[in-house]
Amino acid sequence: MGNDQSNLIQRLNSQCLCISLDQQALRQALASQTDQSDLFDLLQERCPTVFAARPVFVSPAHMLRMRELITAIESVIALPAYRQAVLADVPAVATHTSGARGVFMGYDFHVTEDGFGLIEINTNAGGAMLNALMARAQRACCPEVAGLVPPPALAERFEADIVSMFRQEWALSGKTRPLQSIAIVDAQPRDQYLYPEFMLFRRLFEKQGIQTVIADPAELELRSGQLWHGDLAIDLVYNRLTDFLLEAPANGHLRQAHLTDASVLTPHPQAHALYADKRNLVLLSSEEHLKRLGVPDETRSILLAGIPHTRKVHRDQADLLWPQRKGLFFKPAAGYGSRAAYRGDKITRRVWEEILAGDYVAQALIAPGERALSDGESPQVLKFDLRNYTYDSQVQWVAARLYQGQTTNFRTPGGGFAPVYPGPSKGGEFG
Repeated sequence: MGNDQSNLIQRLNSQCLCISLDQQALRQALASQTDQSDLFDLLQERCPTVFAARPVFVSPAHMLRMRELITAIESVIALPAYRQAVLADVPAVATHTSGARGVFMGYDFHVTEDGFGLIEINTNAGGAMLNALMARAQRACCPEVAGLVPPPALAERFEADIVSMFRQEWALSGKTRPLQSIAIVDAQPRDQYLYPEFMLFRRLFEKQGIQTVIADPAELELRSGQLWHGDLAIDLVYNRLTDFLLEAPANGHLRQAHLTDASVLTPHPQAHALYADKRNLVLLSSEEHLKRLGVPDETRSILLAGIPHTRKVHRDQADLLWPQRKGLFFKPAAGYGSRAAYRGDKITRRVWEEILAGDYVAQALIAPGERALSDGESPQVLKFDLRNYTYDSQVQWVAARLYQGQTTNFRTPGGGFAPVYPGPSKGGEFG
């Protein structure tokens, strides 16, 4: 990225304060989407910091680079040699697949004017419907940037793509009749932080004639080769559980339904094993491993330039890693939502012992971007990462997450999901 464009993007993120979330437009969008006027109040009560006050600007060059890296990673994951290596030691449930690819892969990046790196890959990445909703409620108060605010048709197209994605998962599982029912499944879903998003999904599917329930896995029952929720036969389960291998006893019926193809599960344990296990980043950031897998030179170059070097943490390397910790980020291999993840410069000896005793990887530290929310003598500046929602190697949507602290948390005033606007390719001044 050229210096002029880099400086422009940095200036927009530090000085442009003229676009904000229109709360009244958000309320109207929720009411029109769900026919439930109280959903806005539920969002305010349950997750008041899920929507950020400002957008994030990203250069077109970095938007393209994220897509190129995602394409490169997907090409490696498609290799039989990669799948054989990754699935060699996984539990049996992760070796089974109905043919479904897995909805809502999330590729998370740190991007700045001077740095770029993939932080992690997630299955069942949350927030897609909230971002589509937010796109309908952006306000620009100067004409120079009004063209950057997405038109409603963009959100409508994204929602149409979401429905098509679920129907495609059904078809890939060998089903020929139309998809008729979906269960959105999570543990105690009504207590989940993003429960309002489940309600948005239910409304989206029902508008397309697909019966939809929001359910705890304990509410599901396997009978006569079919998964049921009460009197409703469940064709497809949209899986929002963080028990990625379905090991908990409460998930037993869901696990058995998946293994016997009594219902289509998406995303499923194999998708998590292939994409989201943090140990896969060790393979994807190692030239030696990539050569062994037969990855072409050009693809290797893209991967090594875009994925921070990652290594497995072993206790016998503790004396080597401890002095290097300030340049590393430590993550549990099967972690999610930044839980038990630590910046190396913040860890204590007690936490270090937990890391050595656990199943962790150490990733080279890539600084997050920064976005100013206010100006003045003491401006509020938050960090951000970028999430690419993907399906079948294609990027569906890009959103930012603004936060304070070591990791994203959706607890920061002014933080949360933010729209991403590709900055102009030439210099210019904005309000």
